Amino acid sequence: MAHLQAKTVRLWYRVHKWTSLICTALLLVACVTGLPLVFHDELDTLLEPHARAASVPEGTPRASVDPMLAAAEARFPALHPFSIAWDDDEPRVFVNMSPVDQPKDGEVKSMIFDAHTGSLLEVPQDRFDLTSFLLQLHSEIFLGLPGELTMGLMSLTFVISLVSGALVYGPFMRRLDFGTYRREGARRTRWFDLHNLLGIVTLTWAFVVGATGVMNALSAPLFGLWRAQTLPQILKPYHGRPVPSHFRPVQASVDAVAASLPQMEVAAVLFPNKVFGSPRHFVVWAKGKTPLTSRMETPTLVDVETGALIHTGGLPWYLRGLELSRPLHFGDYGGLPLKILWGLFDAVLIVVLVSGVYLWLSKRKTPLERDLNRLVERETRKELQEVHVA
Repeated sequence: MAHLQAKTVRLWYRVHKWTSLICTALLLVACVTGLPLVFHDELDTLLEPHARAASVPEGTPRASVDPMLAAAEARFPALHPFSIAWDDDEPRVFVNMSPVDQPKDGEVKSMIFDAHTGSLLEVPQDRFDLTSFLLQLHSEIFLGLPGELTMGLMSLTFVISLVSGALVYGPFMRRLDFGTYRREGARRTRWFDLHNLLGIVTLTWAFVVGATGVMNALSAPLFGLWRAQTLPQILKPYHGRPVPSHFRPVQASVDAVAASLPQMEVAAVLFPNKVFGSPRHFVVWAKGKTPLTSRMETPTLVDVETGALIHTGGLPWYLRGLELSRPLHFGDYGGLPLKILWGLFDAVLIVVLVSGVYLWLSKRKTPLERDLNRLVERETRKELQEVHVA
């Protein structure tokens, strides 16, 4: 029995060791870039100060987006409207123009307007964006979808290393108090205790961040799956009909969706698009008005000629899970205090990773698996003796 238990724990140790080593390099990249991304709002405000919207009385209605769209088309006549988005944090509206339906980085041109007065606030210039650079490195290592999937696989490997590490933690710590740090021990012993202590303290947080990282990495394939399953059925009645050359006013579509979903507010509009939506519909995204439901969005298609609404019935469960996982990953749903906590955990995880690499590089003559085997066997014999005496 003791031999079998020791063999099982040793197997989990090997799983923990190799999964940790496999994901360490990319995980370090994710942790180092993730630390400033936790504070991306504060960084953007500090590094890229922008014009503020006018102060207006509470309850002031939003301005019509049609004059804003006309100003953007006049400013960028060679481009076509791509999307309109309302800022989550400030009363601002982003009108985005693009040369193609699936633009590359740097091809989208934006104009920012006051959401209440409709006045132009600024036209962002093409320049280096630190947070965008870090986000690309963090999420896709500059490889697009293959990079996202690679980071997702890394996150999954990390989750497996956490689970296996927790299973191994018990046998190692049976003869020691929780959180033991042997200051008088050898250097490798101190690093080993530090690795175990910080690892078990951050276990729950690391598991949440790792699992949500897997979900975020699958966002593009999951949304693609939803579009492939849903849009062909919705657009079937329009098959063979010509693509409209003139669109009805955008604000009318926004108002229609807002009236049909009174418990929600419009957050964005995607213009007719052959890649991400429909070539003859506005895709109007609405979100909930409460702190929790504001993370859950629902798309509605609006015919650009007739204004007819097509409700999609909301997103499937796997996309709802994705929406809820995003704020958990960066801790951006509880204000600055939660961001500071997320940042501290991130810094601690970096220490865990570095200590793990050190322990692997500083191998001792006696394999760690042999020590683990001895510990488990000793504890099992002790338990059997206690049962026999009783």
